Amino acid sequence: MPTEWRPPLFNPTEPVGRLLWDSLMIKLDTSARKVLMTAATTLSLAFVAASFEAQALDSISNAEGGALNETQALKISQAAIGRQVGDYSFRDTTGKRVKLSDFHGKPLVISLIYSSCADVCPVITTTLESVDEIARNAIGDDSYNIVTIGFDIGTDNPVRMKSFARQIGVPLDDHWKFLSGDLGAIVGLTEDLGFQYYESAKGFDHLTQTTILDKNGMVYRQIYGETFEAPHFVEPLKNLTFGTDTPFASLGDLINKVRLFCTIYDPTADRYRFEYSIFFRLFVGTTVILGMMTFLGKWMWQNRRRNRHAQHDAKLTS
Repeated sequence: MPTEWRPPLFNPTEPVGRLLWDSLMIKLDTSARKVLMTAATTLSLAFVAASFEAQALDSISNAEGGALNETQALKISQAAIGRQVGDYSFRDTTGKRVKLSDFHGKPLVISLIYSSCADVCPVITTTLESVDEIARNAIGDDSYNIVTIGFDIGTDNPVRMKSFARQIGVPLDDHWKFLSGDLGAIVGLTEDLGFQYYESAKGFDHLTQTTILDKNGMVYRQIYGETFEAPHFVEPLKNLTFGTDTPFASLGDLINKVRLFCTIYDPTADRYRFEYSIFFRLFVGTTVILGMMTFLGKWMWQNRRRNRHAQHDAKLTS
């Protein structure tokens, strides 16, 4: 074997290339053949990996026509309401695997962002942090969960999502997790949620959408906009938390119904509060109704009694 050898440039699948390959393999000893075959296999695997990576990058966008049509995007988003979301797997900021089914049993808020976003995504997350505080004060700290998921599969990972959370100032705890996923999880989730996005010169153009799932993982409500008023966020969660399928079936159901109707939004304070005056109004209203019914019943009884006496007197005189 020559002391310095360089492989010729050819395609072994072509007839001429195949002839050169066979000639070369005859001249090389066994160890050299193994080295050459290993190199060829490595190059093939690298080519396949590069092909898959290119396909993944091409699949980052899911908007039809390569652009975001707002009317069509809203239509697709609204069509997702009532849809069951798949049990996709992601990684949290510590690298731990997290599945969406881990959150079943409580309402779940899903916010889709990309960590390199410099304007819209931070505003969405800041808004969510603000209304989350209001909601937790109104319906309880442990009533629901939030996940913020990075949909840029080429960039978003546990480290980037942790950095994004710290940049916004959101504490990382069991109530609110920042997740990242692979191509399959992101494509499946965005399709289930009706979330439209596409890659653009500035990063991504996407629907500013916050999704609320019920305790079984079904899409219950879509909230749109970078900023939104607290009731748009709290009211669906309040209905899911305090609403019951069989009202008044138990004392707990009755209490939840009372909390549902008596927890109201105060726009001047931008807070929810328990409206005790409702009970006073109910008491007054009930007292008035009972008083009127008592008066009416007594009047009817007295009127009937008078009629009976009149009939009796008439018989005596006749």
